[in-house]
Amino acid sequence: MDSTRVTEQPTSFERLQPGVAPAEGRGAPARAPEPARVPDTAAALPAQGRSGGEPAGPGPASPASDPAPAAPAAASGAEGAPGATAPGTTAADATAPDAASSATAADPVSEHSQPGAEASAGPDAPRPRPVPEAIPVQPAGSPGRTAVQGPDGPERRTGQVTAPGRPTPMRRDGDRLRFVGAATRRIARGIDLDEIVMGLCRATVPTFSDAILVYLRDPLPVGDERPTGPLVLRLRRSDRIPAERDPEGAGFAPLVQPEPSELDSVGEELCTVRPGSALAEVLRGVRPVFTDAPAARAALPELLGPDGESAVPDGQRAILAPLRGRRRVIGAALFLRGPERIPFEADDLLVAAQLATHSALGIDKAVLYGREAYIADELQRTMLPEHLPRCTGVRLASRYLPAAETARVGGDWYDAIPLPGSRVALVVGDVMGHSMTSAAIMGQLRTTAQTLAGLDLPPQEVLHHLDEQAQRLGVDRMATCLYAVYDPVSHRITIANAGHPPPVLLHLGGRAEVLRVPAGAPIGVGGVDFEAVELDAPAGATLLLYTDGLVESRLRDVWTGIDQLRDKLAATAQLTGPDHPPPLEALCDEVLDMLGPGDRDDDIALLAARFDGIAPSDVAYWFLEPEDAAPGRARRLARRALSRWGMEELSDSVELLVSEVVTNAVRYATRPVTLRLLRTDVLRCEVGDDVPQLPRLRQARATDEGGRGLYLVNRMARRWGATRLSTGKVVWFELNHTG
Repeated sequence: MDSTRVTEQPTSFERLQPGVAPAEGRGAPARAPEPARVPDTAAALPAQGRSGGEPAGPGPASPASDPAPAAPAAASGAEGAPGATAPGTTAADATAPDAASSATAADPVSEHSQPGAEASAGPDAPRPRPVPEAIPVQPAGSPGRTAVQGPDGPERRTGQVTAPGRPTPMRRDGDRLRFVGAATRRIARGIDLDEIVMGLCRATVPTFSDAILVYLRDPLPVGDERPTGPLVLRLRRSDRIPAERDPEGAGFAPLVQPEPSELDSVGEELCTVRPGSALAEVLRGVRPVFTDAPAARAALPELLGPDGESAVPDGQRAILAPLRGRRRVIGAALFLRGPERIPFEADDLLVAAQLATHSALGIDKAVLYGREAYIADELQRTMLPEHLPRCTGVRLASRYLPAAETARVGGDWYDAIPLPGSRVALVVGDVMGHSMTSAAIMGQLRTTAQTLAGLDLPPQEVLHHLDEQAQRLGVDRMATCLYAVYDPVSHRITIANAGHPPPVLLHLGGRAEVLRVPAGAPIGVGGVDFEAVELDAPAGATLLLYTDGLVESRLRDVWTGIDQLRDKLAATAQLTGPDHPPPLEALCDEVLDMLGPGDRDDDIALLAARFDGIAPSDVAYWFLEPEDAAPGRARRLARRALSRWGMEELSDSVELLVSEVVTNAVRYATRPVTLRLLRTDVLRCEVGDDVPQLPRLRQARATDEGGRGLYLVNRMARRWGATRLSTGKVVWFELNHTG
């Protein structure tokens, strides 16, 4: 008896040694190749092969004292080549010995011993490689190859012909576990509804099924809310194996449009589940079932339509798996295998149950995430201006970008607020953080800024009151803000800053200038004063207000980003020439294009203002003493200005309305009344006095001597309004003109 110790091979990943042929019988020593002998008795039991491989052919159980015959797989390969195997057969299939049939008591074999086929194999012999955790490889079977015949007929799991290009079945529980692990990981990678459903389809086709149909409830319930109305299922996605493989092996994409198959006709768009129906009972059962079961077979016409049942293959070739979320059934998945593929097995119901459970829970979470994203979008949209106002002498454009798709709510905001005297307040701010709390604080600060702007307070006073409001909101409620007021008549702009990045002014010639404004302390610090500076705002220039997300990131500091922004503005202005400023919307897009892939660390709010101004020749301004003769003088001055502008057709209307408004101002004023006419795309008239009470529109009675002035203004003017100032109020109205 050969003294060579025989060791069992517990894995099929054995690496063959040079000059050593695999042993055929379990327990027989591995020797050099010898001419094969055809046994005439006792065919060996078929060895378990890996998923996708062919089982080893029958071999004799040789006594330990006789030389082991060469394996048929080795004989069919290259003659004399060690380790040669048959095409389509792995080395592990050809070397799986049965050590239990020949091991003796004198030579015990440990089932945990390291694999080795030769006595000379020392401690440096190669160790088996670990099994990869992925979907098992499904190699294409050879044309015409049938399953291996055992002593009792065809093997139980591979007793059918495998068509070329079709995936072979999973033959071991380990294969199923690896498949379920890889499939659930792929499903779990999805963050929204479409990604999860697509992950389920891509994970199961073609490894587990030839086709899949995924139905989801319409509409899907969100969280704990109870759905109303009947249960309606909508076909969300379907997938199947294409007719041909990709020649480069990159996937299963068809080269040409595949021929229609019977699986293509399966499924309808909508399905209403009637209470007490067969489909309702199957969904209530939650567990996956074969469709050849009576209850499931009766449910198919309801799910797939009248003609859908005939397209489902007979036998255990379809599994109907309800999709149950945390609270209720939210859909169903139908797994299908074609007639040319082996049917499903009982263990495949467990696989379908795992896939359905992971998919349903993922869909539940995706719906909740979608609702949160919707709330975030709506909150951010309502916190920011829906549209910018149309102001006299200035054109506006804006942009807002969240930090990321998963963090759509932030504390950045911008605003443009019309002020009396055709002025406009430009505001941009940034609350620290990217949470719902930051967005809520931003909304309160923005509302406070609008209220303060309506009082026509100086910019530094607005920031002072914002600082007090931030301290009242709580501790560590800090924000930066820049508040500017533009006057198109004087072509001046007044700016106050609270720790915000400085604005950039793009001149008409293409020069980009970073305005020198006091930095100031952030809002919420408390106990600090804010300064305001007044600067020129020439016609044709563009003022750019922004938050720090545009110029600061992990890859660059603030001042580096400001220099890049200035260069970008200058380069964009060169494209349109020195006499024409770039279009405002296109300029905003160009500014955002300067952001790189790693520059989106923070929200970005951008407000651009193009200063057109109002020419001095289009402005008429007077002071009127508060006396009875003031209304008559106002009518004469207005008539002269309209005649100078060639707008005599508006004389009657303007004289009437000016007389009514000036009369009301003179009745209560103690200081001179101001009268100003502005000619832009409309004719605007403004009357100011030192009385803070705003006039109210009311319906005068028949016996009243007054109270009809504002009624006339409301009926004849295009727009009108009244604004309270720190020194009184301004009543204004606008009329259309053709000049």
